[in-house]
Amino acid sequence: MRTLEKLRIKGYKSIRDQSLELSRLNVFIGSNGAGKSNLIGTLRFLHNIINQRLAEYTAKRGGADTLLHYGRKTTPKMSFELIFGEDTIGSGYQLDLSGTDDSQLIIDKERAYYHKRDKYPEPYDRTIAQFTTESQLRTNPHITAKGVAEDLDSYRVYHFHDTGEAAPMKGISDIDDNRLLRAQAENLPAFLYYLQERHHDHFRLIEDTVRQIAPFFGKFELKPSRLNESKIRLTWQEKNHDAYFDATSFSDGTLRFICLATLLLQPELPSLVLLDEPELGLHPAAITLLADLLLSASHRTQIIVATQSVTLVNRLTPEHVWTVNRKDEQSEFQKLSLADDSAWLEDFSLGELWEKNIIEARP
Repeated sequence: MRTLEKLRIKGYKSIRDQSLELSRLNVFIGSNGAGKSNLIGTLRFLHNIINQRLAEYTAKRGGADTLLHYGRKTTPKMSFELIFGEDTIGSGYQLDLSGTDDSQLIIDKERAYYHKRDKYPEPYDRTIAQFTTESQLRTNPHITAKGVAEDLDSYRVYHFHDTGEAAPMKGISDIDDNRLLRAQAENLPAFLYYLQERHHDHFRLIEDTVRQIAPFFGKFELKPSRLNESKIRLTWQEKNHDAYFDATSFSDGTLRFICLATLLLQPELPSLVLLDEPELGLHPAAITLLADLLLSASHRTQIIVATQSVTLVNRLTPEHVWTVNRKDEQSEFQKLSLADDSAWLEDFSLGELWEKNIIEARP
């Protein structure tokens, strides 16, 4: 499986200049405002750029000054470099951007490269675009550009925090909207229905997992609407009862956990899953189970998580964890190692070391 091996970020929001060598499961811990969400935002930003939404994204975020590290006067440019790899085959993407007088961002240089590491000491390098307002990566026919575009396009940022009365996951969805689980689970009923019909074992595993944190839950009852068979709503049956309920009858935490279980137990995961504080509103028992799901899913995909949960961190070992601290007006990312706290770990869990500030990542 191709993974994002290395990510370098310069000049983006709170990140002045950081280089991260990533593994299969990467859990970032730190205080509010340290920069965890900015790391995940980097991949969301790049996803918008390669889909030629740079100008739109910049405008919606309030202009270039809000994206550049302390604004254009302090940081006139930003850059990103990503290195992907699988066995002996590597590829990469580099993007340099500058702020303009009218608070826009332009692409100074965009390049991609391909590297057969066992045969050549240096990669094949190809410039994709220079001095353009939008990315040319997806429109470039060369194999180096296509490979990088496919990698970046397959990354998914998930955010299941909105469980209010008007939350899309509680509503009716198009039954054919089932190619992938959407970012806020807007198509949760349709996606679960697809799994029920085509991936029965995975569907049953999701139901079994939900029962572990919601003993009252019996099973999903997923059928097209009788009045409009192109639509479907999330309905379910309570254990030992004939009554049926819809998604509005779940607690916020239970509904969020259903979304997480569906994401992490589906048969075909995105090549990179990004989650920002997935523990929000979950019971400690559900967070413990979530940690186990993340560990299991990391054998099938690559995962980046930003969290504030001591309970979740307690289920991990140092090689999974990164600390994020705000020092000298920038975010600093540091991966833990087994050697760093081996003596402490004989007496304390990783979460306890975090609470005691032995591994920092606190205000």
